Amino acid sequence: MGLNTSADAPLPVGEVSRLIGGWIDRLGAIWVEGQITQLSRRPGAGVVFMTLRDPSHDISVSVTCYRQVFDAVADVVSEGARVVVHAKPEWYAPRGQLSLRAAEIKPVGVGELLARLEQLKKSLAAEGLFAPDRKKPLPFLPQLIGLVCGRASAAERDVLENARHRWPAVRFEVRNVPVQGVHAVAQVAQAVKELDALDEVDVIVVARGGGSVEDLLPFSDEQLVRTVASCRTPVVSAIGHEPDTPLLDYVADLRASTPTDAAKKVVPDVGEEYERVAFLRDRARRSVEAFLDREERGLAHALARPCMEHPHRMVEDREEQIAAYVDRARRTLGHLLDRAESELTHTHARVVALSPAATLQRGYAVLQKKPVDGGSGAVVRAADEVASGEELRARVAEGEFTVRVDI
Repeated sequence: MGLNTSADAPLPVGEVSRLIGGWIDRLGAIWVEGQITQLSRRPGAGVVFMTLRDPSHDISVSVTCYRQVFDAVADVVSEGARVVVHAKPEWYAPRGQLSLRAAEIKPVGVGELLARLEQLKKSLAAEGLFAPDRKKPLPFLPQLIGLVCGRASAAERDVLENARHRWPAVRFEVRNVPVQGVHAVAQVAQAVKELDALDEVDVIVVARGGGSVEDLLPFSDEQLVRTVASCRTPVVSAIGHEPDTPLLDYVADLRASTPTDAAKKVVPDVGEEYERVAFLRDRARRSVEAFLDREERGLAHALARPCMEHPHRMVEDREEQIAAYVDRARRTLGHLLDRAESELTHTHARVVALSPAATLQRGYAVLQKKPVDGGSGAVVRAADEVASGEELRARVAEGEFTVRVDI
């Protein structure tokens, strides 16, 4: 409804702002599409500020939302992204400013799918399903390869032809299943389980050609991811082309950029292996020959030494030296014995000279009292030890006799 105003009866600014706010409030919540040109997420702030722009008409509008609303899509939404926002228009009367209060933000088109996959990826990664230490090594030369792929598909042909070209004797156990559509997840998972249950299968390859994000969605399904994570057999993911990265790539033990790349990574090239074997044989032969040459030279050098050419020369050279040592030892021992004999003679002479018998030989006598109670008798050393008329025994060099004391 138009307002009756004139130059003589104008409306105050505040009234105009109030009326505009009332009209905007009656608009209610709406869905708005645009491109984020500015994004402000201040640490600790509870509100996120954005500018939503219409790239076709160069028109922008401010958007605010609570932090939890934006955190739900923060991993897939940034500046430059196109989004769909469910918001209620708001009018800030003091400044006459229009803004949108967002209650929900969705990426445009496949963005919503990618957001869900990103959330699932984070959840599975938090469980440790993508951890590197869970990856199992592939066998060097698998005897039987399990292959899960579409029937008569280019992926099947690429894997089989390239693998047999690299190693003609390789064998395959193929499971043809739908690789897109409503039945793809269940049948791919079942095929993987069947191949994993076969003891003779050494590695499993899940292959599919390129396609849109929607076509490759089965290979990001949680059921299939968990099935592959529980396999005891190594699994190779060969889905789409180089840029395609379904969740199967993260949980598989090895990611191949294409089915052809999977064939190259699963089996070795027979020609390269022949060349490697020939190279190693030549290297081993050269090593053995070099070792033998080195040992022969060492043996010849050892045999050329004088001690090897004339082994008795060393004994002969030492014979005179040993004889000299023996003679020197004999003389030294003789000198020691002569010196010991001389010392023994002198010692014997001193002992004989100091003995009581030698003293008696010089005319001395030893006086002893008569023995009492079978004793030998005490030796008389002083005059006051005897009495007048006492009989003593005198011992001389050539016997003994009795004497009487006369005082």
